[in-house]
Amino acid sequence: MGYAVPMVIDVHSHWWEFPRHFSEDFKAQARRARGTGEDVDLTVRYEDYRAGATACDKTIVFGGKAKLSGLWVSDHEVAAYVAQHSDRLIGFLSLDPTQPGWRDELEEGHKNLKLKGIKLMPMYAGFYPQDRQFDDLWAYAQKHGLPVLLHTGTTFVAQASLDCTLPRHLDEVATRFPEVRMILAHLGHPYEGECVATIRKHPHVYADCSALHYRPFQNYHSLMLLQEYGVWHKLLLGSDYPFTTIDKTLAGMRSLNDMLEGTRLPRLDVEKMEEMLHRDSLSLLGIDV
Repeated sequence: MGYAVPMVIDVHSHWWEFPRHFSEDFKAQARRARGTGEDVDLTVRYEDYRAGATACDKTIVFGGKAKLSGLWVSDHEVAAYVAQHSDRLIGFLSLDPTQPGWRDELEEGHKNLKLKGIKLMPMYAGFYPQDRQFDDLWAYAQKHGLPVLLHTGTTFVAQASLDCTLPRHLDEVATRFPEVRMILAHLGHPYEGECVATIRKHPHVYADCSALHYRPFQNYHSLMLLQEYGVWHKLLLGSDYPFTTIDKTLAGMRSLNDMLEGTRLPRLDVEKMEEMLHRDSLSLLGIDV
């Protein structure tokens, strides 16, 4: 594979230009969700990412395509950003299969831009990933060894259907396409039970822990569920930058047991957690750097 382990690998970070790649409706809903009436600054700068990822060795980066929700980032721009920092960054293409031309974008991103995986946003784009009309997408990913990371979990976007994001939908996909490496983002929160059941069942289906550390009590329960089902080995490290950073994620994860002092609540397995934080995710996903 060309790299030594253990490493710290961030499997979930974004690139875009804010506000250019977002619709006015998306920005207005982000302000509403924040509850302050102020714009949410989602600016991405590599130097800012690195400042908050002092322990990180490799990072998977993608943009996002979801016409319904008002986000559209060209894969060409993502590839150009990754090329500037190719020693550390690994690019994924994005698809919105509700829009015409997505098959051409898939081949372009894979064959010409040399992007290493696929990012899907079923809820934000308004589609069900298990729909048979998308079987050629999954067949392509399986044939060419492209891992697929999907948003699973909550959102603030009103028109984005929560039903489209349920982790259980990926059970059907994994049954039909068992060799596709999948990552269910955010441990599917608040549907962690479905997510754990799905990743436990399928050898090549994983979850990431991105954007969870700032809800520590929920995160503790989510990881305890994972622990009780014996699937620590199916969890990958991710940040969700620019919403948070790898350094904050590492600190938040490692401090979860601290809030249990003075209680008889079960502790998270620190050794298993450290294995997760240093997991060789690229090998598991079949990504050769």
